Amino acid sequence: MNAVRAASIRGLTAATSKKGGLVLPKVNLLRLKSTVPATTVETELKSYGSVDHGWDESRIDKVKEPEKRAFTYFMLGGARFLYASTARVLVTKAVSQMCISADALALAQAEFDVGAVPEGTTINVKWRGKPIFIRHRTDAEVGDMAQVPIAQLRDPEMDSDRQPYEKWSVIIGICTHLGCVPIADAGEFTGGFFCPCHGSHYDVSGRIRKGPAPLNMEVPPFKFTDDTTILIG
Repeated sequence: MNAVRAASIRGLTAATSKKGGLVLPKVNLLRLKSTVPATTVETELKSYGSVDHGWDESRIDKVKEPEKRAFTYFMLGGARFLYASTARVLVTKAVSQMCISADALALAQAEFDVGAVPEGTTINVKWRGKPIFIRHRTDAEVGDMAQVPIAQLRDPEMDSDRQPYEKWSVIIGICTHLGCVPIADAGEFTGGFFCPCHGSHYDVSGRIRKGPAPLNMEVPPFKFTDDTTILIG
């Protein structure tokens, strides 16, 4: 027994380096290689269900199923076509809503024949649902409007700036005080307009001259398309 212990001590001493570290004996790794065939190992792993074949099963066999690529391209192309068609419809509807319709365009402009309107006379017409005063001014009225001092006006505007045709006055007949419709050829000014609701007086150019109205009556956009036709709008 003592001999066995002594042999063990001598072996341990021989395996110890000079620095005091333990040196393990060399092992031949080739001898540790498993001698079990790989097919046997794979079969055993499959039997336990520990091998994941999801990637292999999800692959497309281009030989057995060549139509898969064509189907994929068809679906992608069809989806893009639907997206483009939807976008085109939305853009078309948005642009069409921003464009003025034909009936609205017809109401936006109106023509009036004033060839039969004598001088010193005012006619009432409608444009966009608003009353319009069209007056054929006399030479005296044209002279009076040119001589009105701008400093005396509550809402200073030159007659020539408001009415580009000196023989004609075109005015939206709505009082700027509370929105009433004044009376033509009435008031303290010749050829002018008078609002009886609160006593506002306008001259023949539609400028406020007396009363509570703060501003002149509005002048619509208009022009003569010929000698006797006025286009408003």
